[in-house]
Amino acid sequence: MAISRLRSMISLSKCKSTAMSLPFQFSIFRRASTQVSSQFESIGFIGLGNMGSRMANNLVKAGYKVAVHDINENSMKKFSDMGVDTKKTPFEVAEDSDVVITMLPSSSHVDNVYTGPNGLIHGGNLLRPRLLIDSSTIDPQTSRKLSETVSNCILKGKKDNWETPKMLDAPVSGGVLAAEAGTLTFMVGGSEEAYLAAKPLFLSMGKSTVYCGGAGNGSAAKICNNLAMAISMLGVSEALALGQSLGIAASTLTKVFNCSSARCWSSDTYNPVPGVMEGVPSTRNYDGGFASKLMAKDLNLAASAAKAVGLKCPVTFQTQKIFPVRNLSNSQQLQLPATL
Repeated sequence: MAISRLRSMISLSKCKSTAMSLPFQFSIFRRASTQVSSQFESIGFIGLGNMGSRMANNLVKAGYKVAVHDINENSMKKFSDMGVDTKKTPFEVAEDSDVVITMLPSSSHVDNVYTGPNGLIHGGNLLRPRLLIDSSTIDPQTSRKLSETVSNCILKGKKDNWETPKMLDAPVSGGVLAAEAGTLTFMVGGSEEAYLAAKPLFLSMGKSTVYCGGAGNGSAAKICNNLAMAISMLGVSEALALGQSLGIAASTLTKVFNCSSARCWSSDTYNPVPGVMEGVPSTRNYDGGFASKLMAKDLNLAASAAKAVGLKCPVTFQTQKIFPVRNLSNSQQLQLPATL
């Protein structure tokens, strides 16, 4: 009830907008005329959802030889229509790639793609790729477990002084808009040597990278980042709803926030009120944004991590209560911040 009331208050000052949805559009491309500045040439990409499809497309634009896989045939067809090689299984992707990048919904999906039937390491302890990069948002424990599994494998063909395969956990921040524009931020855990080797790849899909330390630290940084974002989005949404109820236009209050101490990503880049900012989900009836069910998943990861280390996080647990996606039907699992 509180969620519906807050959403209704946010909608009070909804402006009529002519902004149209900007769906991801593939375009015919030409391979870059200059050679890509990376020791890796063939890149496999698994997971062609809202984020992964755009990240893979930017690798294609950068001139890499890309092979892709997804369980969604329509997603695969978009790439095959562009002339990009599509594979039936993760194992087939691995057999044709120097590097494999995964962008998947959850820890269980990642674990299955790595170790399940026809997974990346389905062929035993022999691996063709020198580097595996997981950009999914998952728990640090799964990242660390898979990193150890990969490090115990043997390379099929040693090249460029790589003695053993490596894995990096490299989740991203910036959302669909940044994935489209190639301006993502990568937070990376794992071997620093592997991180430096992969940096040109990251910068083909993003604008900045942060090395966070050993295996699992990228995943840890990501869940902390998303926890802070969820809390700030709730604060901005509630404050804008209160301001409108007190007679202040959302656009005016946003200007106040953005030149005052309340300024944050939720106010100046991803504003939750329709009509205040161009090109954001709130202007498109909350379409094409970050799904509330994924935010709920990330909050669960943060809460579980806090419990595991014995840290009391009262705001985290309170925030969880405002994302009750488990009780919603598929049609109600709206985009953040539509459910706020």
